[in-house]
Amino acid sequence: MAKKQVPLRLSQKLYEEVAAWAQDDFRSVNGQIEFLLTECVRQRRKSGKSASKNADSNANEPDDH
Repeated sequence: MAKKQVPLRLSQKLYEEVAAWAQDDFRSVNGQIEFLLTECVRQRRKSGKSASKNADSNANEPDDH
């Protein structure tokens, strides 16, 4: 699966919170953000709201680096 690169700007405070959470979960910051987004897509799908089929299929394959 090819990965899409997306520039992302976070406040310093949010970055520090995500970085600490990532460390607790033994993930990189990038891996943590991808994990969290994947979980959000799964929850959206469960709630009956549809997202694009491409996003749904990619959301099943988190990359925990």
